[in-house]
Amino acid sequence: MNDGRVAVVTGAGSGIGRAVARAFLSDGYRVALAGRRKEALQETAAGSTEGTALVVPTDVTDPDAVSALFDAVVGEWGRVDVLFNNAGTLGPSGAIDTVPVEEWRRTVDVNLTGMFLCARAAVRVMKAQNPRGGRIVNNGSIAASAPRPESVAYSATKHAVTGLTKSILLDCRAFDIGCGQIDIGNAATEMTAGFGAGAKQADGSVRPEPSFDVSHVADAVRYMAGLPLEANVFSLTVTATGMPFVGRG
Repeated sequence: MNDGRVAVVTGAGSGIGRAVARAFLSDGYRVALAGRRKEALQETAAGSTEGTALVVPTDVTDPDAVSALFDAVVGEWGRVDVLFNNAGTLGPSGAIDTVPVEEWRRTVDVNLTGMFLCARAAVRVMKAQNPRGGRIVNNGSIAASAPRPESVAYSATKHAVTGLTKSILLDCRAFDIGCGQIDIGNAATEMTAGFGAGAKQADGSVRPEPSFDVSHVADAVRYMAGLPLEANVFSLTVTATGMPFVGRG
């Protein structure tokens, strides 16, 4: 238990975000659920103790919406202890010369600019609150170091998340703010549902890939978030044991 610390989870309406939000709620956090779809966020909050879940429909690409999210959390609970910066999109699939510019920009907006906007807002709150400080956990990807074929927009943004994570940690450590990145490979969610039937490999073949229960991701994020502020997990990778990651490509 954590004595009612406050967490913000983006992309909380499904998949990894939903699993982590529910894990935080079960651990006694007060959790702000952010995402585009109000109904999905309400489903995530279903069954939680009254007053512990705050549903805030949010487009993370909109600076005003992100500011409103954090204003709502501070107005409700007075502080932010943890941000799980999770909202993301797979973006377009195809070779670089086939990717439409507007789809590239949309992927950058969600996966990178959205993460920047949420981290910026969280840091401002964490610096000013008393007691000071907090923790940010950014959802990277195996693609932050080993891209899949035909995923240029997704892979480029996830590589950039690593730079964002390093910069937040460097610039904010003097303010008792920790930052780490979790890279996840083939957790069983809506986004990876097709991998069991087959995913394109670096050699051009299509092969089925294993997955693992998303609850293990939630457990990993719980660990990262639950450390005292004098300790920080900068990088954590959790994958399905048999997925093609080490040696991929």
